[in-house]
Amino acid sequence: MSAAATEARAQTVTDFLAGAGFGAARLDWLAADASFRRYGRLSGGPRPALVMDAPPGREDVRPWLSVAGYLSGLGFSAPEVIAADALAGLLLIEDFGDDTFTRLLAKGADEAALYDLAVDVLAELHDAVAGSALPDWLAPYDAEKMLAEASLFTDWYLPAIRGRETASAERDEYLALMGAALAPALAAPRTLVLRDYHVDNLMRVPGRPGAGACGLLDFQDAVAGPAAYDLVSLVEDARRDLGPGIGARARARYFARRPAIDRDRFEAEGAALAANRNAKIIGIFTRLCRRDGKPRYLAHIPRVWRLLEGDLARDDLADLRRWFADAVPEDARRAPETGS
Repeated sequence: MSAAATEARAQTVTDFLAGAGFGAARLDWLAADASFRRYGRLSGGPRPALVMDAPPGREDVRPWLSVAGYLSGLGFSAPEVIAADALAGLLLIEDFGDDTFTRLLAKGADEAALYDLAVDVLAELHDAVAGSALPDWLAPYDAEKMLAEASLFTDWYLPAIRGRETASAERDEYLALMGAALAPALAAPRTLVLRDYHVDNLMRVPGRPGAGACGLLDFQDAVAGPAAYDLVSLVEDARRDLGPGIGARARARYFARRPAIDRDRFEAEGAALAANRNAKIIGIFTRLCRRDGKPRYLAHIPRVWRLLEGDLARDDLADLRRWFADAVPEDARRAPETGS
């Protein structure tokens, strides 16, 4: 933004807060992440609150509002909306505090207990949605969308490590193999998929029982898709290594909570979804560096490669595994350089 645009945006935020009764509150902006949204904490106002600043043209708060309302209606802890100006891209929302699961884990919290809670929320959410029609505004997580995400690997990561564009024939073969691998998951019953369901986006909310003790964040990209997606998002975390046995424990707990599921089919679907997700993440982290000037995400690429290799180890993904072996031999599976 230019200096004039930045000043104008600041005045828009000030006016919005004043209109919501928070004109006298102190606003402290929090650290930004990968998106163009930013959050500010308000103190000294009528109640603790956060302002979400999502500049129009770069972000759209309406999906967040829709999903928040849906989750709250099902009894889950999405932040309450105190005030909204969707056209201006500004929301005033409930402040859950600082206790993301990530921060709690860094302070020595019981990892198993936090992941148990996360799994319980996911199982309860899937049970709550099962058998009912999903909202019409919830976009389908279909083959077109998943393969567009998968293409980030060939369109960003491969050129970054090779120094040349990916040949169209190689890209087409990759997408055909990925599409075939995803077919069973795409045929599975659809549920609400939050898409970024991991410890960075989960919070401990004091004083709330059961699933309500887990606050949900960053769900604006939710879609209607296969239930296995959010479970693999939780246990195959691109940004942290889970403790020994935590992933297996989480999977076992989910299946114990939902015993009617065909576990073998669910795990096969999950492996394909995880392979697609992890290939996408490698591409996204590369793009964040090369296009957006955010190289810090490259540090996670070796972990994501390890996760992807684990996903591809299944016999039913052998063809896709061979494509990756040809495209990126094991000794070349690294983060790209930070240069353009």
